[in-house]
Amino acid sequence: MLTTCPRDCYDACGIAVVKRNGAVRHVRGDPAHPVSRGKLCRKCSIGYNGAYLDPQARLTRPLRRAGAKGEGAFEQVSWDEAVGEIAERLRRLDGHTVLNAHYTGTFALLSYFFPLRFFHRLGATEVDPDTICNKAGHVALEYVYGTSMDGFDPLTARDSACVVVWGANPSASGLHLVPYIQEARKKGARLVVVDPRVTPLARQADLHLPLKPGSDLVVALAVHRHLFETGAADAAFLETQTRGAAELRARASEWTFERAASVAGIQAATIREFAEMYASASPALIRCGWGLERNRNGGSAVAAVLALPAVGGKFKVRGGGYALSNSAAWGIERTWIGADEPDTRVVNMNHLGRVLAADADPPLKVLFVYNCNPVATVPHQNLIIEGLAREDLFTIVFDQVLTDTAAYADLVLPATTFLETYDLARAYGPIALQMVQPVVDAVGESRSNPEVFGQLLAALDLDEGEGPQGELETLLDVLNQLPGDIAEDLRNQRMPVPSFGAAPVQFVDVFPRTPDGKADLFPEALARESAAGLYQFLPDPGTDRYPLALISPSSDRTINSTLGELSRPEVALVMHPIDSQARGLEEGASVRIFNERGDVRCKLSIEPTVRPGTVVLPKGLWRASTLNRSTATALAPDTLSDVGEGACFNDARVQVERSQ
Repeated sequence: MLTTCPRDCYDACGIAVVKRNGAVRHVRGDPAHPVSRGKLCRKCSIGYNGAYLDPQARLTRPLRRAGAKGEGAFEQVSWDEAVGEIAERLRRLDGHTVLNAHYTGTFALLSYFFPLRFFHRLGATEVDPDTICNKAGHVALEYVYGTSMDGFDPLTARDSACVVVWGANPSASGLHLVPYIQEARKKGARLVVVDPRVTPLARQADLHLPLKPGSDLVVALAVHRHLFETGAADAAFLETQTRGAAELRARASEWTFERAASVAGIQAATIREFAEMYASASPALIRCGWGLERNRNGGSAVAAVLALPAVGGKFKVRGGGYALSNSAAWGIERTWIGADEPDTRVVNMNHLGRVLAADADPPLKVLFVYNCNPVATVPHQNLIIEGLAREDLFTIVFDQVLTDTAAYADLVLPATTFLETYDLARAYGPIALQMVQPVVDAVGESRSNPEVFGQLLAALDLDEGEGPQGELETLLDVLNQLPGDIAEDLRNQRMPVPSFGAAPVQFVDVFPRTPDGKADLFPEALARESAAGLYQFLPDPGTDRYPLALISPSSDRTINSTLGELSRPEVALVMHPIDSQARGLEEGASVRIFNERGDVRCKLSIEPTVRPGTVVLPKGLWRASTLNRSTATALAPDTLSDVGEGACFNDARVQVERSQ
């Protein structure tokens, strides 16, 4: 049986579920799928063949707290009791005191968007979930290329003569791009990796730029300066297809290779080599990731990187341009949610800890968490936990497993996995929209998002006569609102083709969605929004007391924090030998990583795979993974990026010492 993985990952892989005598024997990649081609990532191969089919690892019945918050002590209740208790409590409250906290544990359309119908009609306070992940980059993209110029099909990376992987690690996230990069390299393509770490692709690269976290902006501006001043800028393209080139050139003019190198902590000759390699190559592709945006300079950095193919003349050819996100390729709007945005406040998800505080104004009375695990993923972990421990805050967590956040819940509701439900999944790496369909029965009494929120709508008389809907009815409703040819393909289990065709070439098949169809290289609106001014570098937040940059990149074991409950090797902080020697630390030592927000205690791994001055803890760790039940988010600031008010995880500055 075939279905689609809708996890918050680039690829939305096709999945083949092998059953024998009605029981699932194995979950693997669909060999006929054009992207996954029979291969799943390591994390999903383990998770989907283990915990997500194991009743012992799953939540199977609703639970009510039976002990202190955080203890994880619960008693079973019925669904009728749970829904009745939620409805009774919400009837007595103003919607502004109810917070809907969600993200993309399952990135499928129904699971992600349908619950908003309930919260919108309730008038609940909303979180802006994109602020925790990609808001800075998306805002930059939307200003430079409109609401999002449909992007690069990753499969055509095989046609590139130069591939630049900037702030991304496809070997851990979106691994199905890697074979196409390798295919291009076999044909002579050059590979450049910009990352503080020696990732698997960096080991293979012709050139690796291990920048200091937060310095991507100045390196991109130095490349722009080179393109403009050496005549490598495409003057004809800039004249006819862009605006703002003169302003970008003026802003880049101060960033010589030498000045950028002094900020980025690398050699000026390395930046020069990169600039010359990129200028001379055609086709040239920049695969821009999310890593470079998660700091104080994040929005400007992404805008500067995305402007490079316009200045360098890398569009209009297959295998050239940029790749960031293709989630907008289908033009799917949220009108089918069936409820207007409420007149209520919107909370930046990075500030969730502040909003959960007892002295917040107005104070929250109910927190409803679905599709996310804030204790493991939101900055200022200790402040989050302090808020969740409030006895006057009633917390409901709707999830598949007992997460770190669920341990603080008053009610826990068991959710189905995508292996048990209908849905629609759109990739944001490949240009793909696919059906999700159940391949196994729901485990225990677990229920889908549309089913549960449909019940709550009815219980609170907010269903407007619709009555409760399951995921199949909701799916059919959504299909009826999609363009006819796309809906027909999905109904017949075919992968639809977007209106601009398969494997588009940027500025040939797809164009910016700006009012005049031109790329805006210095958007005035973005310049006004930027806290410091567009393309203005903000200095490193490190101090003598906290000199080390802590980054928490994606790993090959979790998807954000999903699958973090699975057993894993003992987690260790990765540190460069220069930094460990300066602190008298040896391999395997117990260390304390700390700053003014908290501390994390774990073992030490000394490796030259990270640049000096930077240390690494994996993204998505659960509290059980460390010696003191704190993770990297305990050290992450809740400050916001220059554009889009995005997360600044990579601005965490810490010190490391031997743990006593």
